[in-house]
Amino acid sequence: MLVIGLTGGIATGKSTVSKQLQSFGLPVVDADVIAREVVEPGTPALAKIVKHFGEGVLLPDGHLDRQKLGAIVFNDEAQRLALNKIVHPAVWKAIALGVASHWLKGKKICILDVPLLIEGGMWKWVAKVVVVYCSPELQLQRLMKRDGSTLEAASARLNAQLSITEKVQCADHVVDNSGSMQDLDEQVDILVRKLHSEAGWSWKLSWFPPIGVLSAVWMLFWKHVRLARRAARKKR
Repeated sequence: MLVIGLTGGIATGKSTVSKQLQSFGLPVVDADVIAREVVEPGTPALAKIVKHFGEGVLLPDGHLDRQKLGAIVFNDEAQRLALNKIVHPAVWKAIALGVASHWLKGKKICILDVPLLIEGGMWKWVAKVVVVYCSPELQLQRLMKRDGSTLEAASARLNAQLSITEKVQCADHVVDNSGSMQDLDEQVDILVRKLHSEAGWSWKLSWFPPIGVLSAVWMLFWKHVRLARRAARKKR
């Protein structure tokens, strides 16, 4: 199974592309959805959060009060690291199980939708990286329009993230969402055909565990070879 990492920047249209890929029948494992699910009432992660931060981070209905928790960890590095230590393992475990479930179903391609795919280093462990792009100027305009924020507030949010131009440098495929919806539809259609072509016929064999493991190792090996070659070219 070809595991594709999908990412982008804020207001570039990643969520739109993710939905379009789903409309083509491609399974999507959404890290944002998983991050919410792993802290639902009754989950081990939520119990650990309450144990560490106290009952005050819960809403009356037992759900996590994200605003209160965010206020606690925003300016406290130690508390933020403590939260990450609780949540991140639960998220990665759920992501791995989600990908594995599609592999067991014999899926040809699986889309891994992760906003921080590049920042978190996960991009090095997927077969291909797709980055949804638009110019930083357009990104700023869209963010201001979407959230009704000021130029200063929107600029601050963008500057706090890895720039979209840096993310593009890690991409195997770029979807340029600078134009119309029709343009985007056409690009996604082309992308899907490319991904099916790259998956080839060997995906049919990868359902069998021994072959699947060897196939995954082989793909990761060539992924890191390509990364090494890219790094070497940059040094020249």
